[in-house]
Amino acid sequence: MKRMCAAAALAGLLAGLAGSAEAAETVVDATSAALCAKAAALGRADDASLQACNAAIADGGLDSHDLVVTYVNRGAVAMNRHDYAAARADFDRAIQTEPTAGEAWVDRGGVDIIQHRYRDGIADTSKGLELGVHDPAKAYYNRAVAYEGVGDAQSAYIDYQEAMVLQPAWDLPRQEVLRFTVVKRKTGGG
Repeated sequence: MKRMCAAAALAGLLAGLAGSAEAAETVVDATSAALCAKAAALGRADDASLQACNAAIADGGLDSHDLVVTYVNRGAVAMNRHDYAAARADFDRAIQTEPTAGEAWVDRGGVDIIQHRYRDGIADTSKGLELGVHDPAKAYYNRAVAYEGVGDAQSAYIDYQEAMVLQPAWDLPRQEVLRFTVVKRKTGGG
């Protein structure tokens, strides 16, 4: 996708995730798609924002790429509304239309994590990271939450550290890393 931007890093939102979802690209005109993108980027959950997204999709004037972007944006608005079934459906549509849409994979992983389907969240987020996302720090943070959910403290620690390295001014991963105690193990051989 052309340019992706994070919806908003809302500390502790929805079971400790970095943000509700990744908004897709920013559009600068006054179309419904632009209003939908702006709503997603600002973390909005109001009816008018959802209606703008619905109108953009219903109008039928979007090319395939813009349709994918708008599905991701509408999914972000749905996540902000805590409507995870609708969000997941939009992320699934985006992935079906454009399987290389990294943001859609990461956002679907966010829904998985919120719903305590941690293994699915790890897989989806990993796929999104592999494909490339605008803000990988948030994806690493969210995947760390999922790793903790399956009891893999080592992988969680590594991902929190990666988020910290990618976005050094962001305090949330730093706070999480401080919860861990790192112990060096002696290897065999005496």
